[in-house]
Amino acid sequence: MSVLLEFAMFPTSDNCREGASVSKQVAKIIDAIDKSGVKYQLTPMGTVVETNTMREALDVIELAYEQIKECERVYSSLKFDIRHNSEDRLKSKIKSVENKLQREVNK
Repeated sequence: MSVLLEFAMFPTSDNCREGASVSKQVAKIIDAIDKSGVKYQLTPMGTVVETNTMREALDVIELAYEQIKECERVYSSLKFDIRHNSEDRLKSKIKSVENKLQREVNK
């Protein structure tokens, strides 16, 4: 099974922000995910992780929250794409689209 989880998590409270920037707090989250060994991809609007189970995906969310739990208020949004009999979709989904784009160019 492949569980793709796209999420954004950041503080909205003044006690954890430097002006409008939340990059310091987001960097804490990304560092923890990187150290955990979970496959991930950072994007400008969030982070995508791939796990083998829903429990592992939810554990990533808990790990992320633990990095900024001292913040008075935290915003988070989550999206899941769960597929059985599949793996390595963090890369293969992008490759599939790129292949189709290439075919369109070659027509």
